Amino acid sequence: MSFEEAKKKYEALGVDVEAAIKKLKTVPVSLHCWQGDDVRGFDTDPTKPLTGGIQTTGNYPGRARNPEELMADIDKVISLVPGQVKLNLHASYAIFEHGEWVDRDKLLPKHFQKWVEFCRERGLGCDFNPTFFSHPKCDPLTLSSPNEETRKFWVEHGKACIRISQYLAEELGQPCVMNIWAGDGYKDVPADRIGPRLRYKQSFDEILSEPFDKTKVYPCAESKVFGIGVESYTVGSAEWCLKYASSRDDCICLLDNGHYHPTELVSDKISAILAYDEKLALHVTRGVRWDSDHVVLFDDETKEIAKEVVRCGIDRVFLALDYFDASINRVSAWATGFRNFQKALLFALLQPVEELKALQDSGNFTKLMVVQEELKTMPFGEVWDEYCRACGKPLDGQWLSQAEEYEKAVLLHRG
Repeated sequence: MSFEEAKKKYEALGVDVEAAIKKLKTVPVSLHCWQGDDVRGFDTDPTKPLTGGIQTTGNYPGRARNPEELMADIDKVISLVPGQVKLNLHASYAIFEHGEWVDRDKLLPKHFQKWVEFCRERGLGCDFNPTFFSHPKCDPLTLSSPNEETRKFWVEHGKACIRISQYLAEELGQPCVMNIWAGDGYKDVPADRIGPRLRYKQSFDEILSEPFDKTKVYPCAESKVFGIGVESYTVGSAEWCLKYASSRDDCICLLDNGHYHPTELVSDKISAILAYDEKLALHVTRGVRWDSDHVVLFDDETKEIAKEVVRCGIDRVFLALDYFDASINRVSAWATGFRNFQKALLFALLQPVEELKALQDSGNFTKLMVVQEELKTMPFGEVWDEYCRACGKPLDGQWLSQAEEYEKAVLLHRG
């Protein structure tokens, strides 16, 4: 079937295919830099293990070892994926020059100048994340630590990241989503649950006291169920983050669909939050039995998340990816996840939303089920191919060979 034939089939359902393609080309999705180097960053000893409840598995060759290699890999990914890419950085990816090094509480915008130049040359915006893990001052608590010196260090890190986020937004002309996630918690049952959470709240308040332009910087609170080594108690739980964000006009919720119990669905939480909040942020990943950050697939939950984003207002949701797989070619992992989420968004934009809503509201659940099921076998692939062509990017079946060639020419020559 040709694209024109597929287009007519969708038009028969009242779907404007050209409008869907045009819209998706304007929707930024943040590409996370940490897939390329297994979340190592550049500010600590890369031979030491990750901490803070994070772990990567696998030892596939070609991990980026420095900023130049990571930027080259990101460039390769951008060449393979359709849509509007935005970069997502962690503070641990600061670039120090001429032998300089500062600790995380002393980070400055200049330590991200090279990233700004990288983004500006490619027309990218940039999101940002303070890095509250893999550092000697994780004791293992950070923002909730009873040690005031430790807590102060991490608060100052958060404030520095506010200033850096403001810098990124101003230099690149796009809003910067600054996501705060810390893996604070305890391995076993705690004697005091409220104390850490009150200190966590105080730390967030102190971080957000740093001045910033609310139209340019969007701080987020990201929750989690548990992490490795903190299985019994997480300070920044879903309830804590929801209540904190709702208590302020300068903080929004960030939902990571790997950070909940396996029986919970983030697709169901999106509308619940947007019934009250104007904005929401997402980290799209794939948890397998736990928060394992597998590569995003074009699976049911990814599709359902995209549908909810479109139905609730795609311009109200900040979209980002978050996974890291060291068991397969990292560039291919990046591109696979990004392309799959683009597919999910396009699939959602090709739904006859108003007709489906009308069927639900009129109680015609028989027809609603039939139409929803028939939509699954619509000629989506032809529209996807046209979207890739419209973006000037390779179609399915064409891009993997380019990633494999890059692996042979570049990745396999890294130590």
